[in-house]
Parts: sequence; structure tokens; C-alpha cells
Amino acid sequence: MRIASDAPRTILGAGLMVALQGLTGLVFAVVLVVSGSSTPGNNVYGEAAYFAVLAAGVLAAGIGLLLGKHWARSPSIVMQILLLGVAWYAAGPSGRPEFGVPFGLLVLGTLVLLFHPRSSAWAQGDSGAGD
Repeated sequence: MRIASDAPRTILGAGLMVALQGLTGLVFAVVLVVSGSSTPGNNVYGEAAYFAVLAAGVLAAGIGLLLGKHWARSPSIVMQILLLGVAWYAAGPSGRPEFGVPFGLLVLGTLVLLFHPRSSAWAQGDSGAGD
């Protein structure tokens, strides 16, 4: 995989964070299958497949950003906004701030990189946006 040289560092940094989120989701799906579930009526394979498909989409967007593909920015922004809700729920109603707060900070950091002026200029095709 050749990392894009024309994309600004903000896009590359966001791509790295989004790709790591996708990899984490795939690891979670594997752990879900390996650990299994003793809950009656719970289809662990279907749940793992669902998470694997979603994580693969996140990973694809992260790789797209690392390769300097303009299409990857919008899905990455949408995913980060959705994940911000997940972080809020983990930190608040679920009572697990030790997971929700760091994850929320990671998501916010990724959004800052995706909305940075250099990232926006790059997304609009400004050839001088790279640094």
C-alpha cells in the first residue's frame, strides 16, 4: 500500500485513526466468535458478521484516506459522528466512562483532523492543500 503524498498530514492522520477503528472492530468480531455466548436465543455468528461488515467499511474508509482518495472523507465524517454517539452512550447511560471518554476524545480528534482547513481544501480539490 502506497500512502498518498499529495494528501495533507491531517488527512493521513485521520486515515490512520479511522483505519485503527476499523481494525479494532474486526478484532472485536473475532473475539465475539471465539468467546461465544451462553445467552439463549443469541446468534453470536450473526452478531459477529454484522460487526465485521461494519468494521470492514470503516477500515475501507481509513485505507481510502491513507491512499488519498477523496471519496473516503465523507463516509469517515459520518462514521465519526455516529461513533461520537456510541462514546456518549458508553460514558453516560452505560456508566462506563473509562471506555466512553477516551473513545470520545479519539473520535473528536479524528473529526478535528477531518474538518481542518487543509483537509477541507484538499477535499475541494485545492492542489496547494498538501503540506
